[in-house]
Amino acid sequence: MLEWLLNLDYRLFVLINSHWTNSLFDFVCPLLRNRFLWVPLYVFLFSFFVINFQRKGWLIIAFMILSVAFADQISSHLLKPSVHRTRPCNQEILAGKVRMMVDCSNSYSFPSSHASNHFAAAIFLLTLFARRRKWLMLILVFWAFAISYSQVYVGLHYPLDILGGAIIGSLIGWAGGSFFLKFSSQFLFNDSNNKNQ
Repeated sequence: MLEWLLNLDYRLFVLINSHWTNSLFDFVCPLLRNRFLWVPLYVFLFSFFVINFQRKGWLIIAFMILSVAFADQISSHLLKPSVHRTRPCNQEILAGKVRMMVDCSNSYSFPSSHASNHFAAAIFLLTLFARRRKWLMLILVFWAFAISYSQVYVGLHYPLDILGGAIIGSLIGWAGGSFFLKFSSQFLFNDSNNKNQ
């Protein structure tokens, strides 16, 4: 079963990385995984929370950062050294089949930290705001998925790495958001309180 799953993972990686390609994705995918591209978005989000929720906004920022940091620690410092999965760009079985669009890393592959971190942030925000702003669900999930998919497209991760990172990040983001809501939802989402701020 494991061998079948890994073979499917290899084949799907080759399809995404080498066959399902186009000039638009060649340009966009390396950009999407660049953390500096998203700095304006993070600045906007932090400013939005502080302006609209004031002191409570700082709590949202702190809990979101903690959720992402926890997801990163679990994926990068606990699971990757334990699983020891070689990245596709360093894998002998895929030699000559990987289309590398960024520099290959020597760190391990499973799970994807990009996927775990961005899904942690996305699901954390969904847990807080999706009930009142349902359109956010599609935007946030698409944002996290696009960045994660780019990791496979540029040759750094297998699809299973992305799936594992997405599951881990989603669980941590949901847990962080739920923990926050347990103590904070009453004053965060009370319209009368927000109007008085």
